Amino acid sequence: MQIDQKLGKLPFAIASRPLRIGRVALDGHVLLAPMSGITDVVMRRIARRMGAACVISEMIASPELMRGSEEARLKLEGEGVSPHIVQIAGRDPHCMAEAARLAELSGADVVDINMGCPAKRVARQLCGSALMREPDLAERVVEAVARAVALPVTVKMRLGFDATSLNAPEVARRCEAVGALLISVHGRTRAQFYDGHADWAAVAAVKHAIGIPLIVNGDIVSAKDAATALSLSDADGVMIGRAALGRPWLLGEIESALRGEPGRASSLAARCEVAIEHYRGLLSLYGVPLGIRHARKHLQAYAAHALADVVDARGSAIKAALMRSEQPLEVERLLREAFELAGRAPAQCLALAA
Repeated sequence: MQIDQKLGKLPFAIASRPLRIGRVALDGHVLLAPMSGITDVVMRRIARRMGAACVISEMIASPELMRGSEEARLKLEGEGVSPHIVQIAGRDPHCMAEAARLAELSGADVVDINMGCPAKRVARQLCGSALMREPDLAERVVEAVARAVALPVTVKMRLGFDATSLNAPEVARRCEAVGALLISVHGRTRAQFYDGHADWAAVAAVKHAIGIPLIVNGDIVSAKDAATALSLSDADGVMIGRAALGRPWLLGEIESALRGEPGRASSLAARCEVAIEHYRGLLSLYGVPLGIRHARKHLQAYAAHALADVVDARGSAIKAALMRSEQPLEVERLLREAFELAGRAPAQCLALAA
């Protein structure tokens, strides 16, 4: 992807408007969204190193964290990530408070509360975005968590549960009143899931309702998108989710473009090494059998982006083989071949040279 360095007049002087989560100062304005099954500690570590202002863990269900399951332990991992932000989900104020304490004891720097997940398995338990239908309970959850820990507390939400209840401004205001120090808003309702396009302009109503930093999220895939989303929402920063899958370097590139700094697009060779680092890290984190299965969504994304401009039967064969292989050395060889093939594609060469 080519990062547009000619953005014209930005919505604000980004370098002169530092972003903070309470006492935690961030060194940028482009954040990596929490994504279940995707933002493992390896991806977070790489994205942070490559320029993301901060990265957020996969969502951890509060009962799961209290049980001390192996899955929760792996999601809670934050070695090599600073600030370490842990996202928890649930609807019971006491359980959420206890989960926050465990996150604090594990070394978290910030606790984020999930009120935005649209997944059926979460909403059926009246958690995630379903909490937006219960503003009183949502407020009690935030208050319990804020009182339980000495850490800054943030909240991620949607515009509302559906088009008839666009209550994000009210919920955000109430969250701030009981201790939240930053709000992130995805510009869709829960009913929309990921259909249509995120409404960045609608997020502005939340900014006008609160006095703490606001982050806009949803469908931001480029520096141009980020600048437009900031302008329409009047937010203090952007959060990037699905667009970063297979491109953990994207956030740093967008940050540089927003600042008007020289392009920092990484070479194909460097991107290949990042993909291999991520793969090896997942095998180390989960063990080889589970790591291989967990890595496939990442491998598919790395290969899809690398081979986007390759019209070649070999490219298709590489992508298919990456999804089947259970041999780590073969996977690394296929990744190297994919990026080498990408380097020979005229469109890719032109994009990197631009």
